[in-house]
Amino acid sequence: MHKLILARQKELTQICATAKESQDPVELDQTKVGRLSRMDAIQMQSMAQETQRRRELELLRIKGALLRIENGDYGYCIKCDEPINEKRLNLEPAIPTCIGCARSSETT
Repeated sequence: MHKLILARQKELTQICATAKESQDPVELDQTKVGRLSRMDAIQMQSMAQETQRRRELELLRIKGALLRIENGDYGYCIKCDEPINEKRLNLEPAIPTCIGCARSSETT
Protein backbone atom coordinates (compact mmCIF):
# COMPACT_ATOMS: atom_id res chain seq x y z
CA MET A 1 0.00 0.00 0.00
CA HIS A 2 2.90 2.32 0.82
CA LYS A 3 4.25 2.04 -2.74
CA LEU A 4 0.79 2.77 -4.17
CA ILE A 5 0.48 5.91 -2.06
CA LEU A 6 3.96 7.11 -3.00
CA ALA A 7 3.27 6.50 -6.70
CA ARG A 8 0.04 8.51 -6.53
CA GLN A 9 1.83 11.30 -4.68
CA LYS A 10 4.50 11.47 -7.39
CA GLU A 11 1.88 11.44 -10.14
CA LEU A 12 -0.15 14.25 -8.54
CA THR A 13 2.94 16.36 -7.88
CA GLN A 14 3.94 16.12 -11.54
CA ILE A 15 0.42 16.95 -12.74
CA CYS A 16 0.20 19.94 -10.39
CA ALA A 17 3.51 21.29 -11.69
CA THR A 18 2.45 21.08 -15.33
CA ALA A 19 -1.10 22.36 -14.75
CA LYS A 20 -0.04 25.76 -13.40
CA GLU A 21 -0.21 27.46 -16.80
CA SER A 22 -3.92 26.65 -17.26
CA GLN A 23 -4.60 28.81 -14.21
CA ASP A 24 -2.91 31.93 -15.59
CA PRO A 25 -5.10 35.05 -15.68
CA VAL A 26 -7.28 35.37 -18.76
CA GLU A 27 -6.30 38.22 -21.06
CA LEU A 28 -9.18 40.68 -21.53
CA ASP A 29 -8.03 42.30 -24.77
CA GLN A 30 -11.04 42.17 -27.12
CA THR A 31 -8.85 42.83 -30.15
CA LYS A 32 -7.18 39.45 -29.65
CA VAL A 33 -10.03 37.36 -28.25
CA GLY A 34 -13.79 37.69 -28.77
CA ARG A 35 -16.23 37.99 -25.87
CA LEU A 36 -17.44 34.38 -26.07
CA SER A 37 -13.90 33.07 -26.35
CA ARG A 38 -12.97 35.06 -23.24
CA MET A 39 -15.96 33.62 -21.38
CA ASP A 40 -14.89 30.12 -22.41
CA ALA A 41 -11.34 30.87 -21.28
CA ILE A 42 -12.56 32.16 -17.91
CA GLN A 43 -14.74 29.07 -17.46
CA MET A 44 -11.83 26.78 -18.36
CA GLN A 45 -9.60 28.68 -15.93
CA SER A 46 -12.15 28.20 -13.13
CA MET A 47 -12.40 24.49 -13.86
CA ALA A 48 -8.61 24.18 -13.89
CA GLN A 49 -8.38 25.98 -10.54
CA GLU A 50 -10.97 23.67 -8.98
CA THR A 51 -9.20 20.60 -10.35
CA GLN A 52 -5.92 21.90 -8.92
CA ARG A 53 -7.58 22.50 -5.54
CA ARG A 54 -8.82 18.89 -5.51
CA ARG A 55 -5.37 17.57 -6.40
CA GLU A 56 -3.85 19.58 -3.56
CA LEU A 57 -6.43 18.18 -1.12
CA GLU A 58 -5.58 14.67 -2.27
CA LEU A 59 -1.90 15.41 -1.74
CA LEU A 60 -2.72 16.47 1.83
CA ARG A 61 -4.61 13.20 2.39
CA ILE A 62 -1.61 11.31 0.99
CA LYS A 63 0.74 13.17 3.31
CA GLY A 64 -1.50 12.22 6.24
CA ALA A 65 -1.58 8.58 5.13
CA LEU A 66 2.21 8.49 4.91
CA LEU A 67 2.43 9.91 8.44
CA ARG A 68 -0.01 7.27 9.69
CA ILE A 69 2.10 4.56 8.04
CA GLU A 70 5.19 5.97 9.75
CA ASN A 71 3.42 6.05 13.13
CA GLY A 72 1.87 2.60 12.76
CA ASP A 73 -1.69 4.00 12.66
CA TYR A 74 -2.37 3.34 8.98
CA GLY A 75 -5.56 1.42 8.31
CA TYR A 76 -7.34 2.76 11.39
CA CYS A 77 -10.02 5.44 11.33
CA ILE A 78 -8.80 8.81 12.57
CA LYS A 79 -12.20 9.45 14.22
CA CYS A 80 -13.18 6.21 15.95
CA ASP A 81 -9.84 4.31 15.82
CA GLU A 82 -11.55 1.22 14.37
CA PRO A 83 -9.95 -0.65 11.44
CA ILE A 84 -10.87 0.65 7.98
CA ASN A 85 -12.26 -2.03 5.68
CA GLU A 86 -9.55 -3.41 3.38
CA LYS A 87 -11.75 -2.95 0.30
CA ARG A 88 -12.13 0.73 1.18
CA LEU A 89 -8.36 1.10 1.55
CA ASN A 90 -7.75 -0.69 -1.75
CA LEU A 91 -10.15 1.69 -3.48
CA GLU A 92 -8.66 4.82 -1.86
CA PRO A 93 -5.39 4.08 -0.04
CA ALA A 94 -5.14 7.54 1.58
CA ILE A 95 -8.67 7.49 3.02
CA PRO A 96 -8.53 8.55 6.70
CA THR A 97 -11.94 7.34 7.96
CA CYS A 98 -14.04 4.21 8.10
CA ILE A 99 -17.29 4.12 6.16
CA GLY A 100 -19.37 4.66 9.31
CA CYS A 101 -17.56 7.86 10.28
CA ALA A 102 -17.58 9.08 6.67
CA ARG A 103 -21.35 8.60 6.53
CA SER A 104 -21.91 10.36 9.84
CA SER A 105 -19.81 13.31 8.59
CA GLU A 106 -22.00 13.60 5.48
CA THR A 107 -25.18 13.99 7.50
CA THR A 108 -23.84 16.74 9.75
